[in-house]
Amino acid sequence: MSKVSGNLRSIYAMLIAVFMFSLMDTAMKLLAAHYPAMQVAALRSLSSLPLVCAYVAWRGGFGTMLRARWSLHVLRGALGIGMLALFAYGLKRLSLAEAYSVFFIAPALITAMSVFFLKESVNLARWIAIVVGLAGVLVVLRPEGGGFLTLGGLAVLGSAVCYAISAIAARILARTDSTQQMMFWLMLLMALGATALAAPDWVGVDPGHLLLLCGLAVSGFFGQLAITEAFSHGEASVVAPFEYSALAWGVAIDWLMWSTLPDSYTMIGAAIIIGSGLYLIRHEKSHAESEHP
Repeated sequence: MSKVSGNLRSIYAMLIAVFMFSLMDTAMKLLAAHYPAMQVAALRSLSSLPLVCAYVAWRGGFGTMLRARWSLHVLRGALGIGMLALFAYGLKRLSLAEAYSVFFIAPALITAMSVFFLKESVNLARWIAIVVGLAGVLVVLRPEGGGFLTLGGLAVLGSAVCYAISAIAARILARTDSTQQMMFWLMLLMALGATALAAPDWVGVDPGHLLLLCGLAVSGFFGQLAITEAFSHGEASVVAPFEYSALAWGVAIDWLMWSTLPDSYTMIGAAIIIGSGLYLIRHEKSHAESEHP
């Protein structure tokens, strides 16, 4: 597979991942109203773990599961716990659209880190698209940047940092470890770690939330599968900007679930962000066509 073809495959995988994670985040937001943030992180991991185990067994991956780069898997597990707990805390205080707007600092962090840690070359077209997308984020956050100064905003910002580092680690891991290994160890380590940390303040799970937990499990599983594929085959600097499409889902879900609509700043910022992503898709497709006449 060529680099450009890999990038296109990864872009589509990222778009699927963003949709599934939007559904997962909705479930997490609903659960965060009833349970501590760390317990929500634990429930997210525990609910998806059986599906991940079934997937690994179906792919025949358990035979090679112990031949892994432990240091990076442990790092991703720790980062995953921090990312989920901080994001769940932020969701208690922010709408999905607001949380996603702050989280959108992650693609820029991934792009910057990909230059230093992955030795990727980021051409001018990609940098322009990233800068335009970030300008859209600033429009959403308002010029004074008030979204960053709340506890919820800071928690989501911390979650974005954890996610960016984990994405770079996933790209490095993909050079030696399989998709099954990355998914299994991430989910198992997050489940064990988050459950242990949540245990002292654990709240009994309401049977009325079982359907919500099933939705959390399915959306989390398919989202993790898609995002692992996205960062395994494509350049991180190309794939990351398509996180911006989450804002459209966040706005739609906020309206459907909580009857809240974004203001004009958010709508203008969303248009700028989505436009930058569409520009990148066109840019990658034009390169693919020139490479395969």
